Amino acid sequence: MTVIAYDTEFLEGNRTIDLISIGLVRDDGTEYYAVNSAANWAEIGKHRWLCENVVPHLPLAGKGISEVQENGRGTAKTWKFAVDTTDTHVKPHWVIANEVREFILAVDDPALWADWGAYDHVVLCWLWGTMMQLPAGIPMWTHDLRQEIERAGNPVIPPLGGLAAHHALGDAREVMWRLNWLREHASPA
Repeated sequence: MTVIAYDTEFLEGNRTIDLISIGLVRDDGTEYYAVNSAANWAEIGKHRWLCENVVPHLPLAGKGISEVQENGRGTAKTWKFAVDTTDTHVKPHWVIANEVREFILAVDDPALWADWGAYDHVVLCWLWGTMMQLPAGIPMWTHDLRQEIERAGNPVIPPLGGLAAHHALGDAREVMWRLNWLREHASPA
């Protein structure tokens, strides 16, 4: 089994989950990171949490991100930013789908791991469409690091350090770090 830790950043709507970025790390150290050039950047710019926590870690053009008041009364705020489409990590959705598929299928018996991974797995599946459209060999489920931590008795895991939270690749590295720490230091409860 080959462990692949991953994380996604996304915009959650009423009926959709729009990929912003994805990071994957295999247990051999190979990594993949991409930002969806077709993400709904206008809607993301209206989402305070995403603009404060996710957008600053994306490859941005110009002066980065700034907050803008829409109506002069201070009640409606959006953020102004532009993703740097010349950055090699910024790719069309279909390219990301193909590259993620190749990354996962490059190993025998891939096992996907994520932290609080329910949404991550849905976002991953939506790269190709419905669950029934998953490419052959892509796991239909993700192991959840949070369950593994609970199973081990909720030990305090030291942070990997030096990583920005809510950067998909940094978070995937953190998942791999925590999973390896658990395997070395914790025994199941």
